Parts: sequence; C-alpha cells; structure tokens
Amino acid sequence: MSQPFDKLGIVGAGSMGSCMTMLFAENDLQVSVYDVSGQNIDNLYNALQEGLDKELHHRVARFKDLDQFMESLGGQNADKLLVFSIPHGSAADKVIADVHEHLSHGDIILDGGNEWYENAERRQKQLAPEGIAYLCMGVSGGYQSARRGPSISPSGDKAALDRVMPLLEKIAAKDPKTGQPCVANLGPAGCGHYVKMVHNGIEQGILGIVSETWELLYKCLHTDLGTISQIFKKWEDGGELRRNFLVGIGADICRRYKEDRPGHVVNEVQDKVVQDADDSEGTGVWSVMEAAKRHVSAPTIAAAHFFRIASADRAERMQVVEALGQSIGAARKQHVEDKFKTEFFEDLRLAVYCACLASFTQGLNLIARASADEGWNVSLASCIRIWREGCIIRSEYIADLLQPLFDKEPGTKNILTLQPVADEITRTIPHLRKVVQYGLEWNAHVPTLSASYEFFKYCGGKHLPSQFMEAELDYFGAHSYDLKSDGDGEVKKGEHHFEWKPA
Repeated sequence: MSQPFDKLGIVGAGSMGSCMTMLFAENDLQVSVYDVSGQNIDNLYNALQEGLDKELHHRVARFKDLDQFMESLGGQNADKLLVFSIPHGSAADKVIADVHEHLSHGDIILDGGNEWYENAERRQKQLAPEGIAYLCMGVSGGYQSARRGPSISPSGDKAALDRVMPLLEKIAAKDPKTGQPCVANLGPAGCGHYVKMVHNGIEQGILGIVSETWELLYKCLHTDLGTISQIFKKWEDGGELRRNFLVGIGADICRRYKEDRPGHVVNEVQDKVVQDADDSEGTGVWSVMEAAKRHVSAPTIAAAHFFRIASADRAERMQVVEALGQSIGAARKQHVEDKFKTEFFEDLRLAVYCACLASFTQGLNLIARASADEGWNVSLASCIRIWREGCIIRSEYIADLLQPLFDKEPGTKNILTLQPVADEITRTIPHLRKVVQYGLEWNAHVPTLSASYEFFKYCGGKHLPSQFMEAELDYFGAHSYDLKSDGDGEVKKGEHHFEWKPA
C-alpha cells in the first residue's frame, strides 16, 4: 500500500497503550483498541469521557472482543497496522497466534513493548514468509511521552519501515533545537529493541547516580527538600547537566507536597525498587547480561542494577539489618559550614555529570559491540539524536558533546578513545573522586558513583593488579600468560606458563 495508514489497532490499553491511543488519535488516525483486561478498556473510556482528551472520543473504538477488534481494521484483505503495547515475553506470541487468521500479506506489526531482541527476531523470521512485517519499536519517555511524543527506536524490514516512518515521524518527540523528530530507522532485525534495552540500562545508571546524590544532600548534609529542588533545577537549567531529564524531574519530586496533609510525597515512598526482581521489567537484567556476554565493562549500569535488586525485598533486608546492626548501612548526618556546602554542591554537580558520562559510555560501547557482532551497522549518532527529546536519558549537554563526534567517527568502538570525551573526564573526575571519598566517610550509599569512578580508573590504568590475578590463574589452573616483553598483545590466551608448584 503506497498511501499512508489512516487507521491502526492497538493491543494493550494500560498506561502506555492508552496514552499512545490518544497520541495517534490526536494525529488524525482512527484507532481501534483491544485489551484482554476489560477494566483497562473501561479506564480508557472514562479517560476519554472525563478528561481533557474527550474531543478524541470519536476517533477511538474500544473492543473487549479480539475478533471484532480485528474486523474493525478492515478485514483480512485490508492492509492492517497493529501496535503492541504489552508485556515482554509470551504475551506477544499469544496475541500473534490469536490474530493470525486475520492477518495477511502486507500487514505490519509494531511491537512497542520492552521486548528481548531475540524474541523479536524470532517473530520476524516466523512472519516474513507470509509477507507480514514484525517491526521493533522501542518507545521511551514513560507514559507522559507516550501521550505527547516519545523517542522511538524502530528496526526491521526496510520496506515496511519506509511505509510507517512518516507516521512515526509525525508522532515522535521533536528536538527543540532542530525540530527534527526523535525517531530513526536504526537498522535490520532486532536492533531497535536492543537500543531501547541499552537506553534503559543507561537510564538505570543515571537513576542510581541521582538517587545517591539526593541522599548525600538530604540525609548527610540535611539539606531541606525545597533547597534540593532549587539545586536540581539550577543544574538542569544550564551547564553540564543542562536539560538532564532525571535531574529535572528530581527537582519536581523534591517540591511536591501531599495534597491532603502536611509533608512531602517523597518522604512516604518506600525504599524498594521491585520491577527487576518481580520480572515485570527485563531491560535492566538484559543490559547487565549482555554487557557480560559481549565482554563490555559496564559497572555503573551493573552497580545500579544490583543496588535495586538488594532494595527490592525489604522484609529480607530488615533481617539482614537485624543481623548486622543498623549502623553499618545508615548514612550519617554531617555538621559543616555553609562555605563547605557551597563548594561541595559544585563538586557534586560535576561528579554527577562525570558519572553520567560513565553510564552513557558503557551503554554506547555495548551498542557498538553488539552492532559489530550482529552486523546491524547501528549509527551511534542516530542513537544520540533520537535521545534528545521524549526520553528518560535526555541530557542536552552530553548529546551536544557526543553526536558530532559520532558523525566524524562513525566506527567508534570505545567512547573513551575519543579525545573530547577523555578531556571531559579528566576535567571532572577529581570532583567525582572527592564526592566518593566524602560519601564513604559519611557512610552514604554510593555504589553507582563509586563504580563510575573505578570504571574510569581501571579503563585508564596503564598497570593494573590484574597482573597478579593472571599469575594466580596460571598457578592453580595453568591458564598461561603473556610476558610484558611481548608488548600489548591481543585478546587471546597467552603462550607462557610457569610451574609455580609441581602437581
């Protein structure tokens, strides 16, 4: 079909699916929506009837019956466009099986969930012989961006993507600096889901950085939440953290009061993150697994992930607290002069920026390695471009630093080898070091900040203690080693062995 789609079907009417329904309808499409949960369909109806979006009501048809939903898209002979907004894993396989009899040559499925890329590639191969295109469509920015314009990372069959790209460009977030839509055809197969997975890994790292920063300010320096809000807002307004999304929403959170009683909302929030531990979210787990599998050092992302895992089961954690005593894990309040606070706030700002660079570097190195392994030819410059608006890892200063470098050096495999990036790290790492030192002294929780600092240290270490590790591996396992006199060598087993102790 050469004409643009004028209707589509959305499977899944949760928070993301409902908001995407309104976004598509707002852009002049007739939208049919189905959900296995009738309550979700009813909630969407109420939102359209009672909210600010009630003018979109006439463009949205809601269905609790799957066959009726598919018939509303024009029947078997019509070219159909489906959007999945459902959990990762078996849910998509079940929906495909249930609607398969309604599908025909020329139909397109856009999977907008956080799916494991190998599942996506399996479905692409399954449906391609029938002329049905299954496309990845990573959607970033949370439900607010799903309503107003997300960052989108699609991939798959190029001809099918060419057909839907005008629509995706229309609904995607727009970069305020250039007006360009934050969407790009990232390449073949499952790379769109892979890039979205890594985006979430980078996000995980920055979430850790910002939460640790909040504790240093609030619990260690007993800075009131109103002042922290002002600090975060100032950071987001300019400088190295300019338009950093997670810093910006941190300012919003710190100034939000409860509506029905005194106090801040954030002080009622329990200290546990469960979506990794209950398997409702897979991208953080997969990011850590992929970094290990593809031999990419990603300690910022991993440290943030394991911190979340430890937080999840609070009941079990309280048993550990009882065993170890409360003091071992309690951040300590400090009594310092205003002059120290002023200087520390600036150290902290630059430390946050430096650690964010670590998270970006690790994630982009992982994308580069996977792209080379899989033959995807993903453009890192395109990744940065689509992350400029409508996504959780939006950070304008970092984007302005990285995108021109990737345009000039499209084959970059390790971001730390780019001199402008190295210059930024050497400029700001003293501030990160200082913050980590104070954090340890104050018993603050700084796993992500400290992991970022160590990452730069060992990646930039000319002589590492892994020399001694290699000797011990050879001692008990006869693993062999390279000699210093052999030069840098390659990533392969050495040729030398010493009989440290005869067997």
